[in-house]
Amino acid sequence: MKVTVELQKNVHFKGVSGTGHEISMDGPPDFGGENNGARPMETLLIGMGGCASFDVVHILRKRRLDVSDCVAEIEAERAETEPKVFTKIHLHFKVSGAKLTEKAVGKAVELSAEKYCSASIMLGKTADITHSFEIMD
Repeated sequence: MKVTVELQKNVHFKGVSGTGHEISMDGPPDFGGENNGARPMETLLIGMGGCASFDVVHILRKRRLDVSDCVAEIEAERAETEPKVFTKIHLHFKVSGAKLTEKAVGKAVELSAEKYCSASIMLGKTADITHSFEIMD
């Protein structure tokens, strides 16, 4: 896997994935940022949410369950001092679909957290990560 990150202006950067997709990142205004993109630490949480959501949907669909929507809401806390690593992260999944059960969704969330989501497992080395979910109508 390979990506590039290129300075655009001040502290605004363009990230380009090996598959050619772009992400815009910018620092906070007190460091010269102009709100031209997500903060780099936000992109870590977005990546984690994407990884975990992919797992949950994939696991449920592999069990032949109909998933029509999956939203991951993520809240995180960071250390007060440098390096300001994540210390607490909570993922809350809102999953929609026909005939979804608490047991099936709970198992999918558990498997993602404990076995499949590389991003969650990696960030779990510094942060206490918790999960919850609800099945939406």
